Amino acid sequence: MPVGLSADQLPRLDDMVTNRKSVKRGEALFHAGDAFQSLFAVRTGFFKTRVSSEDGRDQVTGFQMAGELLGLDGISSDRHSCDAVALEDSQVCVIPFSQLEELSREFSDLQHQFHKIMSREIVRDHGVMLLLGSMRAEERLAAFLLNLTQRLHARGFSGSSLILRMTREEIGSYLGLKLETVSRSFSKFQEEGYLEVKQRDIRITNEEGLRALVNAARC
Repeated sequence: MPVGLSADQLPRLDDMVTNRKSVKRGEALFHAGDAFQSLFAVRTGFFKTRVSSEDGRDQVTGFQMAGELLGLDGISSDRHSCDAVALEDSQVCVIPFSQLEELSREFSDLQHQFHKIMSREIVRDHGVMLLLGSMRAEERLAAFLLNLTQRLHARGFSGSSLILRMTREEIGSYLGLKLETVSRSFSKFQEEGYLEVKQRDIRITNEEGLRALVNAARC
């Protein structure tokens, strides 16, 4: 969000983001129906967002890591439309939305950057729709892992090794797959030399092979 701001503008943004909140693993940062007042920048940790259907089932709608924003769902209706739950002990920076709007009107660069962040979320949602609409199970999992490592690499982490903070069941919920299908796909990827899997520790050993799977699905 600070991209493009001048040295004399940055303190104004820093003054706005002074409150930090810790969220224990399994606890919710906010629930669907809560009044929307702030956005939350993930400082450390990992979150999932989920919605609940009328029959009580939970559907995972996304995973958010350090450097990403939570709470954008509440802007349109002034109420959150999903739950945000910590997958590990986490900390967020609280960004009061009314102050962000006021500052954005004053600093056009900040407004432009915020619009880019919102656009990126829309593009990501479109990507999920493509996953669910046209890809087979293995292709969905390959695209998910590539996206996850790409996002981690952009934040200074390894581009090939990661620790899954979410369960296979949560991955299945997000990708529209059964738990058995996710587990079977992981095993197949390991047998074919795409991955090394040790419980939640994943190392991508054939990135081009995974990309070929995803690209074939888009052709």
